[in-house]
Amino acid sequence: MASGVGVNPMCLEEYQKLKLGKSIKFIIYKLSDDNTEIVVEKTSQTKDYDEFVSSLPEFECRYAVYDFEFEKEDGGKRNKICFVAWSPDDAKIKNKMLYASSKDALRRSLVGIAVEIQGTDMSEVAYDSVLDKASRFK
Repeated sequence: MASGVGVNPMCLEEYQKLKLGKSIKFIIYKLSDDNTEIVVEKTSQTKDYDEFVSSLPEFECRYAVYDFEFEKEDGGKRNKICFVAWSPDDAKIKNKMLYASSKDALRRSLVGIAVEIQGTDMSEVAYDSVLDKASRFK
C-alpha cells in the first residue's frame, strides 16, 4: 500500500549528480519531519564505504543510493548504483511501516538502479555483502 508520501525534486537533482556527473558518491534520503515527502538528508563525495555505512542511523529508517565501485576478476573496474532501503531491527514499528510503504515512490523515480539492498542490520550493508550482490550483475 502506498503511503501518499511525495518525493522532493531535490532528491532527483542530487541523484542525477551522482549518476551522470559522478560528483557525488552517496546520498542519504529521509522522510520530512511532517512525513509528507522524501527529502535529501546528506550527500557525500567520499569514496570511503565505511563513512557511508556510518551515515545510516542505528535506530531510524533511511533510504540511500551509493555509487558502488569494485574490480571484477579480470581486473576491470565496474560501477553499480545501489539503492539501500535501511530499516534497522531496532527502529520503531511505525517508522518501519511508513518507510516500507513510501519506498516505491522514491525507487520508481530513480532510473538506473542496478542493485537493491534491504538492510535490517549492519551485516546486510557490509562491503562484502554489497560486493557479492553487485558482482552478480553483468
